Amino acid sequence: MRKIKFEEIVDVSKIGSKSTKGLNELMILANKDKVTPSREDVEKVLFIGIDFQVDFMENGELGVPNSHKDVERITRFLYQNLEKITTIALSLDTHELHQLFHASWWVDAKGNHPAPFTVITREDVELGKWKAVEKQNESLAYIVQLERLGKKQLLIWPYHCIEGTFGAALEGQFSNMVHFHSLIRQSRIQKIVKGQDPLSEMYGIIKPEYAEADGTNYVFLHSLLAYDKIVIAGEAKSHCVLESVRQIVDYYVDEPELLSKIYLLDDCMSPIPGFEDSTEHACKELQNHMGIHIVKSTEFKL
Repeated sequence: MRKIKFEEIVDVSKIGSKSTKGLNELMILANKDKVTPSREDVEKVLFIGIDFQVDFMENGELGVPNSHKDVERITRFLYQNLEKITTIALSLDTHELHQLFHASWWVDAKGNHPAPFTVITREDVELGKWKAVEKQNESLAYIVQLERLGKKQLLIWPYHCIEGTFGAALEGQFSNMVHFHSLIRQSRIQKIVKGQDPLSEMYGIIKPEYAEADGTNYVFLHSLLAYDKIVIAGEAKSHCVLESVRQIVDYYVDEPELLSKIYLLDDCMSPIPGFEDSTEHACKELQNHMGIHIVKSTEFKL
């Protein structure tokens, strides 16, 4: 019987706000319980938490509806499986104000910046509807490549996850749980910072949407081979989660054994409004044709 209760680590009423529990307090709690170190695990389980950050919570700068419930469910899942999850890897969306997908990068003929969620196309740029304030050739080339590759269109996002701001931090209660796991299992958290290239979007944790140089995280990709199960959840389901899974699937498309180890916790992630149907279709395609599993955290047993 575990001595430390879930409620001593996570306060669900404070999801989305600053946590008042410090890491030293978590250490005291962890020292009250005895759990086998993760290095002794026979079955190796990796949990990948994608962008569980303040700005993606319901009151954040790019809030995802239902994200607070997602955090409550994922923290309960992690608590219930503390002794079975070997390693936790977390991605941290991290930006500057002046990046190609932010309003400050673009102006119209009158010097006005685009509103959030404006789509900027190749035709818009070539006709002068929108102009990059710097690196005009590179900016147009990026949009051309997106359209050529059939990727997402360039969308102007609200400023979010700006490096050094509170919005870029891990959501507080989720942070409590993953750091508690790290302390009690003696397991190092892998933190993957993404999205810092001013000339490229990076939804997935593996590589940018497009970049001149190969920005693929091969080290992380190859590390996946060491695990028997790979469990994934995060925000937003429609963008960073879905693209992360696609990138892993694309890399291991000829290795169905690896893909069959992937489990998406469907009730621990939510889409950005307007992308619900396309997201569900894409997830079903991955499940039906690539062999990944889509499960609920309340039913899935490690």
